[in-house]
Amino acid sequence: MATTRITDQDTTAALAQRAAEPAMTFVDPRPGTLVHTTIDSPLGRLLLTSDGQSLTGLHLGDFERVLEYAQLKTGAKAEEADDHEVFRRTTAQLGEYFAGSRRVFDLPLAPSGTEFQQAVWQALTTIPYGSTAGYGELAGWLGRPLAARAVGGANGKNPISIIVPCHRVIGANGTMTGYAWGENSKHDLLELEAGRRSF
Repeated sequence: MATTRITDQDTTAALAQRAAEPAMTFVDPRPGTLVHTTIDSPLGRLLLTSDGQSLTGLHLGDFERVLEYAQLKTGAKAEEADDHEVFRRTTAQLGEYFAGSRRVFDLPLAPSGTEFQQAVWQALTTIPYGSTAGYGELAGWLGRPLAARAVGGANGKNPISIIVPCHRVIGANGTMTGYAWGENSKHDLLELEAGRRSF
């Protein structure tokens, strides 16, 4: 893996500071609204969901199950909204990302999860483009060094793939573990960010 392990370039104090100051800000999802669309990508079709203002989900598969769960969780009926502003912005920025010209996303995000899950997802947004981190490292940033397994569970439940970069978390031995959408997709994303893959 030629991506840079952040522990090779940063001190523990710097890592803790990065985790304490997330690169992205989350807001609470608005209740009662669930809109969605699907878009094409080099990884296949992507499902985007929104509360009408912020992006609440980006999924690489299992769309029917995802929408059923989202409807149960929000109490809202899922409605298709292909021309929604947040979907237009997301589509444009993903296009730039896959073209290799965007490293940081600038989108309103509202993932729904527990306090611990939210903390893990915030920490994910501090892993720089082209770098990777381990589950134990993430747990250390959160002040819970023995919670690597719980961090892995939260990482796997990240509802906004790619933009909240759970693909940048790898096993302690550098293996491609724990990516809900498959090791091949994870590998392709890391290769793109390392400059060894183009779409």
